[in-house]
Amino acid sequence: MPAHTPAGATGGGRRRRRLLLGAVAALGAAALLAGCSTSSGATGSGSSYEKAAKDTKATIDYAVWDENQVAAIKANLKGFNEEYPDIKVNVDVTPFASYWTKLQTQGSSNTLPDVFWMNGPNFQLYAANGKIAPITGEVKSGAITPSNYSSALNDLYTYDGTQYGVPKDFDTIGVWVNKALFEQAGVPLPAKDWTWDDFQKTGAELSQKLKAQGAYGAAAGMDGQTTYYDTIFQAGGSVLNKDRTKSEYDTAASEAGLQFWTDLITSGASPSIKQLTDTTADQWFTSGKLAMYQGGSWFRSALTGTAMEKDVVVYPLPKGKEQATVIHGVSNVVSANSPHKAAAQALQVYLASKAAQQQQGDMGAIIPAYTGTQDAFTKTMPDADLQVFLDAVDYAKPLPVSKNTAAWNTLETNLLPSAFDGSKPVDEVAKDLAQKMDAALAKEQ
Repeated sequence: MPAHTPAGATGGGRRRRRLLLGAVAALGAAALLAGCSTSSGATGSGSSYEKAAKDTKATIDYAVWDENQVAAIKANLKGFNEEYPDIKVNVDVTPFASYWTKLQTQGSSNTLPDVFWMNGPNFQLYAANGKIAPITGEVKSGAITPSNYSSALNDLYTYDGTQYGVPKDFDTIGVWVNKALFEQAGVPLPAKDWTWDDFQKTGAELSQKLKAQGAYGAAAGMDGQTTYYDTIFQAGGSVLNKDRTKSEYDTAASEAGLQFWTDLITSGASPSIKQLTDTTADQWFTSGKLAMYQGGSWFRSALTGTAMEKDVVVYPLPKGKEQATVIHGVSNVVSANSPHKAAAQALQVYLASKAAQQQQGDMGAIIPAYTGTQDAFTKTMPDADLQVFLDAVDYAKPLPVSKNTAAWNTLETNLLPSAFDGSKPVDEVAKDLAQKMDAALAKEQ
């Protein structure tokens, strides 16, 4: 996975785009953590909160995975130390590829960092095993106000009715459009209140007119966060039921969300699954061979400063039965077993503040989760209408996750290509996926 570049890749956002596969680390964690979970369970120790005294003395660890955010983190810590001069914070950076393995080892020995980054696919595993502290006390005291963040992000870090993580950043999905290719094809840009039908027809027309150049109008893909989760939600479907115990793939709405991508490939609007396996959709776009790329807000970093930047504009995702996009973001959590709980919670509270979040955004580290602090992101490509990604928060739905997300992510990766390439009927694949997914989810209970 490529290194994170500043201003809007949302905390190694490309890394998180592949979280669905990156969460595979969780497969071994279930046994590691379950064997040493706290007796009080998910809502056990750590729910209490008392504001740390100004003269609190402690040295705590803050574990993260993105070196490119360290400068902004240290700027935050300068402000934190103005309030708590005697709390020393050691920033521990571990590359994403090994971050979760290290965290599992620490979790199994109850030596987790005092404060650390958490993502959606791994969150429930740690919450369910009593490894991270709820923010219930901070919320009751008014130190943290969840309404300052997207409700979808709060939901992502809520387990069994209790919230544990404070959102620090976010990413949503839109359609990146290469205006130059539209012009070459002689196809007018669509209206921004477009529909599925508009997208399908525009993609097919572009592909037909750009065929001599080896270019395509649009692209399918095998990344749920940027493609089929979005269309499933837009069709009124869901990946999981509300209590995350059953798959919802075997429903008419979810099948319609999958069929969207099968149809896109069948019409010739998109490269084949084999072509997209050899060369990913984002690579097709950056090489000037794709007119419309459905991708995340983090993709901005791949375009700024390039020759094609001036030709790019962002569109909201086309509307199906409803408007929808997937949202994800990293959160800051506190270890339930931290020996310096008050100091750790003080840092968590400070990092959740508007001032700290604004500073993160202004320094180009992330798209901050705190509502009203995201202006810096839109200014990085002023002519591209990046505001689309911020507006999408209003109709965003959380990335689908469970206690062992990786188990059924693997099933999706293995089974869905045969639906998208037309070798098997979508409903047949969806039924098979739902049955296997239900078996995987049953093991989590």
